[in-house]
Amino acid sequence: MSCNNLKLGIEGEEEAAALLRKNGYRIIARNYKTRLGEIDIIAYDNDTLCFIEVKTRNSARFGLPEEAVSAAKQRQISKAALCFIKEKDFLDRKARFDVVSISYAQLPPKLNLIKNAFELSGNFTP
Repeated sequence: MSCNNLKLGIEGEEEAAALLRKNGYRIIARNYKTRLGEIDIIAYDNDTLCFIEVKTRNSARFGLPEEAVSAAKQRQISKAALCFIKEKDFLDRKARFDVVSISYAQLPPKLNLIKNAFELSGNFTP
């Protein structure tokens, strides 16, 4: 990842965290990493545990940011989420997967919070 992409990603995650707080989310972890994957932000939206992927783009050249959350990326996030749930013994909590997309193609940047962006499906063994 180039230095510019890394800087854009960090800036995007800060914007996403601010948007989530503004929408009443309570952030409990950022950049949670396991051997199976990473989750950008983990937060509560009321009583629901949310695993949030942040996608940031500085142009529309490769499509909308949220379009980059492919099925393979969703599986990776799901596996990491299962690790977190097991590690914290949160098996009895409601959970969902959200996406925050940020486009810097125009100013001011366009932020979009997509609740319930995808569901956990298939067989997983983290």
